[in-house]
This record gives sequence, structure tokens and C-alpha cells, in this order.
Amino acid sequence: MRLKLFGATVLSFGLLAGACASSSGDGTGGTGSTGGTGSTGTTTSTGSDQVVLRIEQGGGFVAVQYNLTRMPMLTLYGDGLYITPGPQIEIYPGPALPALAQQRLTPEAVQLLIQAAIDAGLDSDHSYTTMMVSDAPTTTFTLTVDGETHTTDVYALDFDMEGARGITKDEEQARKDLAAFQAKATDLGWLPSGSVTDEGMYTPSSLRIFSGPYQPDENLQQSPIAWPLTPGLAEFGDSAENAIGGMRCGMVAADAAATLLPLAEQASQLTPWTSDGERYGLWFRPLLPDESDC
Repeated sequence: MRLKLFGATVLSFGLLAGACASSSGDGTGGTGSTGGTGSTGTTTSTGSDQVVLRIEQGGGFVAVQYNLTRMPMLTLYGDGLYITPGPQIEIYPGPALPALAQQRLTPEAVQLLIQAAIDAGLDSDHSYTTMMVSDAPTTTFTLTVDGETHTTDVYALDFDMEGARGITKDEEQARKDLAAFQAKATDLGWLPSGSVTDEGMYTPSSLRIFSGPYQPDENLQQSPIAWPLTPGLAEFGDSAENAIGGMRCGMVAADAAATLLPLAEQASQLTPWTSDGERYGLWFRPLLPDESDC
């Protein structure tokens, strides 16, 4: 069953500073772990669920649900699968499911992107935090080469450094290099012709679902949807770490996901889900090939 995902604008549930987003990007485990060596001289995994490169954001002055359901800006796997957020529909309330696009890079294109990451300094671990800005997001770059995973965290990467106090010349240059690489990694037009193939929308086989007490918008009445799975939402999943208001987190996969996805496609971010006489709000996070439960 192929289920097309539609775009979404994320519903605010009350602004809070920071939350945790559970997402693995260590490039370990999985199938097809045979490495390949390209023109960069580096060895990369060729596994279909092994992350070679990921760029994601977390934190910032946003709603808890936004961080919990936020998707990476891009994820590149060892087999060349490249997943990014797809076109987003600018409506309120937005669809419950986010749109995700997938492309396929040739081994040559993978190596060129890896070399660009290495040139930007991502083949070692760094943390750049010297920015006098409050409540900005942190951008995390994850690169796996030669069997090692390196992580670089950059606070307020997208903010203007003009007049920034206390920032060293080295950090200033690193920030410029990383911002340039982020732009390059998210726009692949510089790669050789024919090395990137559009594969349409990404269809997840499992979902991470956060549930909590329903908070309606009195000006926007929404038709309820009955929760179709067992157990009911009062017992579904477990208490979500660092979440608020009794929020829970659980995962559905395989047949359960096939049952739930058609209903989720009909839902908005304000849809009340009913279970055992109670109403709940649900927030959906499609899982990528390397990701598991909560």
C-alpha cells in the first residue's frame, strides 16, 4: 500500500523554549554495511538504513510539539537515498502528516557531497556556541566516514554574525563554511547532470506518535476521528521524556501503520481523536529508515 503524504504547517501548542527530538544519526547497525571507497579516499557505508550525512535542527523558542515532530533538513543514506522535507501547504490547521521528498544519488554524487562536507570541516567534532542570541535553534551536522561518526553543533547558524561579541576569527570562518555547505547540501544543482534522480514522495513504514489531552480552537471546529488501534490512547505508548501535560509517545508499524495512515491523511493538526469516550490531540512523526521507536 503506497500512501502519499501531504504538506504540513506545524501547530503551536504554546511556545516553550526547547524540547528533545529523538532521532538517531550515528550510522551504526542496519543492513548492507559493506563500505565503498570513492574519489575522496574515504570509506562510506552502503547500507540502506545507515546515515552518511544528516543536517537537523533542534531547540529554539518553538512549541514542544514542533521539536518533537521536526524532520531533519536532509538525510543521506549509504545507498544514495536522500530524504528532505517536501512542499508544505500553507494552511491552518495544516495536515497532520508532513510531506517528505526522496531522491537517489549516484555513488559519484555521494562522494562529491561527502568531500564538500569534509572541506567544511565536518570530519571532526565541533561545537560552536558563541552567539549573543536568545532562544535560537541549534543546527547539528552528522557525517559518517571511514567507520567513524562526527558531529558538529552550531547554535544560531542562520543568524547574522555582524557585531557578534566574543566570537573568534576561527569560529566566524567555520560558521561561514558550514552555512555555505548547508546551502550546497540542500540544493544539489551543482552535482553532475544525471547523478540525482527524483523518486517522488517518501512513504514511511512506521510512525512515531505523540498524544496528549485535546486542546481545541473554539473558532475552528474539527470533525473527530476514532482511534482504530488497540490499546486505546489512554494506554498507547509510554510517558514522553521531557514532554508536558501527560503527553505519551508510541510507535506504530506494519499492519497497524497501514490501518492508521489513511485516517491520519484525512486529519489536520487540530483534529480530535476519540478513544474510550475521551478526546486526544495527536502529533505524527514519520520514521526514517534508520529510526526506531520513541
